[in-house]
Amino acid sequence: MNPSASPADTGWFLQDRFGLFIHWGIYSVAARHEWVKQRERITDEDYQKYFDHFYPDLYDPALWAREAKNAGMKYFVVTTKHHDGFCLWDSALTDYKATNTPWGKDVLRPMVDAFRREDFKVGFYHSLLDWHHPQFPVDPIHPQRDDLAYREAHRDRDVRLYAEYLHGQTRELLTQFGKVDVMWFDFSYSRRKYPWGQGKGKDDWQSEKLLAMVRELQPGVIVNDRLELQGDVKTPEEYQPRGWMEVNGQRVMWEACQTFNGSWGYYRDNLDWRAPDELIRTLIDTVSKGGNLLLNVGPNGRGEFEPRAMERLRAIGEWLRVHGRSIYGCTASELTPPPDTRFTYNPQTNRLYLHLMAWPYKHVHLDGLAGRVEYAQLLNDASEIHMKVLDPHQEAETITPGGGRPDTLMLELPMQRPAVAVPVIELFLK
Repeated sequence: MNPSASPADTGWFLQDRFGLFIHWGIYSVAARHEWVKQRERITDEDYQKYFDHFYPDLYDPALWAREAKNAGMKYFVVTTKHHDGFCLWDSALTDYKATNTPWGKDVLRPMVDAFRREDFKVGFYHSLLDWHHPQFPVDPIHPQRDDLAYREAHRDRDVRLYAEYLHGQTRELLTQFGKVDVMWFDFSYSRRKYPWGQGKGKDDWQSEKLLAMVRELQPGVIVNDRLELQGDVKTPEEYQPRGWMEVNGQRVMWEACQTFNGSWGYYRDNLDWRAPDELIRTLIDTVSKGGNLLLNVGPNGRGEFEPRAMERLRAIGEWLRVHGRSIYGCTASELTPPPDTRFTYNPQTNRLYLHLMAWPYKHVHLDGLAGRVEYAQLLNDASEIHMKVLDPHQEAETITPGGGRPDTLMLELPMQRPAVAVPVIELFLK
């Protein structure tokens, strides 16, 4: 996962930093989480109604792409197939696909074309599981896991036959849509402990063979870490690492994948929506630790981004419009930031960015930066921030601060906090 050691093209990934995740399928018609089939133990027969009523008549992939671009996103990853087995494209290997629903059209190809027109890199999520496929074993997380008669009737399913299907569909995705920049597999669980049965992992997916095919068909593609192989990028889900992620003591490329509300697919009644400024802080926190953020939208059954999602995308986009250079091309700094702040650093421009998660009163003290900063300004309006280095021997008086470390730079802040979600001070290093 060291970018320099990876066969993948990682330069754009480390530059772009912010991508859009899209979870969309017939579960959007159920409108209560993308795992609804598994959570509610729904049979294939009862789940069929969502297939039979999939008709996204308001689907406008060009609008999706424009909204994502205005949000400051640079690449996208879409669920070509989730765990329920439903496919967005016209796969030759199954009838369980968008072209056989009442909608009757491939929804993946126009999406890829629309995002490419907006200069997005293209990523495909593809589930390693398939609860619809007749040869996928009934294991402890299968929707019919508690139906003992069903388990017994289907005990002879052959995961090797399913693996042929998995590899065949992956080949379709990598040969029919032009250049693919990210291949995002999901997920392996052979190490999980269950009262009965066995989870699935690299032996079931034939991961080494699958990865070799991916590398052969798309030599520069970035592959994630969920094949139970190392891959090119670690993908922590719905949590923020405490620092730059490491494997065997070595820093690795990583990407946090996060939702707006804890659900990846459209969930009509979910009210746990994260505030726009908190999402902006999550983006900052991620880049400050050397990572990327892949932020999810779950379109609804008619093919639209719902208003709550649009509101958040536009808020993030407005902040990035004026603060983008503190994110794009930036990474972690080796310096320790003051409390309630984050540093990002752009090695190409040699500029350091101080993100103020809380607005201090009058001063902020930056250890290790005395004599190293040429100029400082607020990024939102390019207004100067005055700098001082206090005499370390200066004693504190009634209205005069005492000296501190000789290498500490003191910034003098305006009383009024800038009217932005997170103010940023741009430091031009010498």
